[in-house]
Amino acid sequence: MRVRLKARIAHLILLMLFVTSLVNGQQAADTKRKVKTKVDPAYPELARKLNISGKVKVEVVIAADGHVQTARALGGSPVLVQPCLSAVRDWHFLSGQAETTEVIEFTFDR
Repeated sequence: MRVRLKARIAHLILLMLFVTSLVNGQQAADTKRKVKTKVDPAYPELARKLNISGKVKVEVVIAADGHVQTARALGGSPVLVQPCLSAVRDWHFLSGQAETTEVIEFTFDR
């Protein structure tokens, strides 16, 4: 009897892990929200004078209604980061079922 109980518990644990992996996989596939309105970042005059170019990565948290709740820089030149943060805060995304987090990459070419 104890062996059967242990086998059932093990079976339930495996089933729960399987279902959890399916749900997590589905969430990962659904996180790409489409942009409704974009604002391009301004190229800073200081960056233009110093010939600074490169990429800036920004992580944004998007509310279910599509507005940007928070934005933070993940990398890039400090001279280029602030214009990206200012611009992305004015972006609007299509509505979704829940809050999502996206990483957006901006490229500044000279």
